[in-house]
Amino acid sequence: MISSQEELDWAYYFIYGLINEDLTYDGEVPRLALGERAFEIALARRMKDGEETAWFERHGSTPITEIPDHFPADYRDLLQRRLDAIESNPHIRLLERPEYKRRWAFEPWDKQVESALRGWLLDRVENRSLWFDREGRPTPQSVAQLADVLDRDPDFRSVLQLWAGDPNVTTGAALAKLLADEAVPFLAAYRYKPSGLDKWAAWEETWALQRREDAGEKLPSPIPMPPKYKLADFAKPSYWSIRGELDVPRERFISYPGAGRDTDGTELLGWAGWDHAEQALALASLISMRTEDGWTTERLVPLLAGLHELAPWVRQWHNEIDPEYGESVADTIDAELTARLSEHHLTVTDLTSWRPAEPARRGRRKTHS
Repeated sequence: MISSQEELDWAYYFIYGLINEDLTYDGEVPRLALGERAFEIALARRMKDGEETAWFERHGSTPITEIPDHFPADYRDLLQRRLDAIESNPHIRLLERPEYKRRWAFEPWDKQVESALRGWLLDRVENRSLWFDREGRPTPQSVAQLADVLDRDPDFRSVLQLWAGDPNVTTGAALAKLLADEAVPFLAAYRYKPSGLDKWAAWEETWALQRREDAGEKLPSPIPMPPKYKLADFAKPSYWSIRGELDVPRERFISYPGAGRDTDGTELLGWAGWDHAEQALALASLISMRTEDGWTTERLVPLLAGLHELAPWVRQWHNEIDPEYGESVADTIDAELTARLSEHHLTVTDLTSWRPAEPARRGRRKTHS
């Protein structure tokens, strides 16, 4: 395949008039390995002269500066003419660079198997039936609760053990490892570092202005473009890997740090397949459950803050009146939030200013002389 692609490249250089002679091979093309294409030999020579490149290291190939002796004589001659064209023709020199050549980088078989198993397992964990109760209400689940249900599925259990590489691993332990980097927290204060929170606030202002404009209001100036995010803006690298510079929610699951039952130390998760209304209803239900568990106001604040962050989106997308209840989901969430704030003597500022405690830093171990 590498040889065929290389022949196509050089054929089209001639067809489009970039070179004056046909530099394709007239015969059965020898099998090429990574590192043996003309541009790679030219690149290896430039690297020897001091040019920096990660091409060979990235693709696990060895840079060679001489045409391999195992090729037929006429093919070696053709490679030399291609090298001469790269050296003398500015158009070919531009195109015969790593940026414009196919990488032919194949993922190792073990990684392909791991990825396939992981994908199959995660798809199973995303099964809708796991994330709604019998009445159809969105319901967060702890890893332990998920493990209890999924452990009864022999197919899931066998694939999970295969993925973990341990036939004796418990479903709970393997599931916790599987889901460790698949969730993003429900609350901005958990997702971002201070720099990221500043950017998130700018984005929220942009969306607020957009809603006003969509409602027909004439804004005094164009809506500014908010800043893009960087890795350093996120609290964990996995959040950045999932969301990227535009903070697009591509995660499979939502995490609720520290919001599980006191008797269940595993992570509490929601399904990212919920729409904004379902996310808000799940959070409102969670607040009710933790209130019944006797949680203090201090512990409830981040959950209420999450509900406050969702409210504008629920109002935007779920403002229609439900005939059965006589109000919209947006009205329900706004009323719930207002009631909870009054009950706990909180203000919106109390919610928006909340930040998680800084993780304790380990001091240096003292040595005794």
